[in-house]
Amino acid sequence: MIPVRYNFRSLVVRRVGTAMTILGVALTVAVFVSVLAMVHGLESTFTTTGEPLNLVVIRTGAQVETNSFFDRDVKQTIETMDGVAEMAAEIVVIINHPRLTGETTNLIVRGIDAKSFELRPKVKLAEGRMFQPGLREVVVSRSVSKRFKDARIGDSIRLGRISWKVVGLFDASRTAHESEIWGGYNEIAQEFERPIYSSLLIRVPSEADIRPLSDRITSDRRFRLDVLREPEYYAAQTSTAAPIRVLGYLIAVIMSVGSCFAVMNTMYASTAYRAREIATLRVLGFKRRAILASFMIESLVLALIGGVAGCVLALPMNGISTGTSNFVTFSEVVFEFQVTPSLMLTGLAFAAIMGTVGGFLPARVAASTSIIRALRTEV
Repeated sequence: MIPVRYNFRSLVVRRVGTAMTILGVALTVAVFVSVLAMVHGLESTFTTTGEPLNLVVIRTGAQVETNSFFDRDVKQTIETMDGVAEMAAEIVVIINHPRLTGETTNLIVRGIDAKSFELRPKVKLAEGRMFQPGLREVVVSRSVSKRFKDARIGDSIRLGRISWKVVGLFDASRTAHESEIWGGYNEIAQEFERPIYSSLLIRVPSEADIRPLSDRITSDRRFRLDVLREPEYYAAQTSTAAPIRVLGYLIAVIMSVGSCFAVMNTMYASTAYRAREIATLRVLGFKRRAILASFMIESLVLALIGGVAGCVLALPMNGISTGTSNFVTFSEVVFEFQVTPSLMLTGLAFAAIMGTVGGFLPARVAASTSIIRALRTEV
């Protein structure tokens, strides 16, 4: 086997071409990892939402709370059933509100009752105070406060026909509730003239109570309701990330083709430049497969250095907050980029594939060059 230090020396000698190739691979990997971080952050926003012993009750066929409505009398009947430990009855409406940048988008306004915070332990009041029942007051998530107009403590935000005072900010721990505004149920229902419930959030005592209670509610023809476990309800909304994932992969593939050609060009130049060295190695007894392996190692090292640099370039994206449209509820969903170790390993694997594909043909040419022709080559 040809000494590895020979390969590293070759990369240093051709430092300009090496640097340009590393830069090309680094930019490709940076874009690839950044897109994966965006998709991962969006998906984790939904998959981390919900408590295992919570059930979401919505109208049959509605799929999401924004499409659901049913009579308030249903609550009184269901809360007396066996297996119901605690319950929150809520209404969900959508408003159109401007971002700080000027453009408008849909936001979820949730009318909650006294048990809503208790049933969602990940959501905690972070600043200010809780709204007072009977008054036109709301609390908003920190993410909404940072991205939307009139959403800071003390501001007046227009919901429906009048303005409501923002009295507090809540931290939803990177869950789907980061994209919501919360107010009192009675006030929200009255303002939007919707004397109904959108959903019931039920806490059961144990896993064993989930199936019997769900069957009891869904089989009662008076209700026409569906019952979903809260984590499953939000996990079903991860389809929102699918278009971003497809677009990201498409961009990464297009850029990777260019990076493969960059690696290939560098390695072909290396083959031409070192024709006599290759011949000398053959004369010294190194076999074709050793030369093939040597050039493949160079290509992989080149790509992996670029991969590491690309992961470093993508790191500043971690924690950046952004938003996109939830294609299930047709409202804004706020999330953060999450650059994880597993995503960086995926980026390195992606770089290794580019190095392998880009380096194979030049390595094969180097290994198949005849000794006599190589010795006659002028450098």
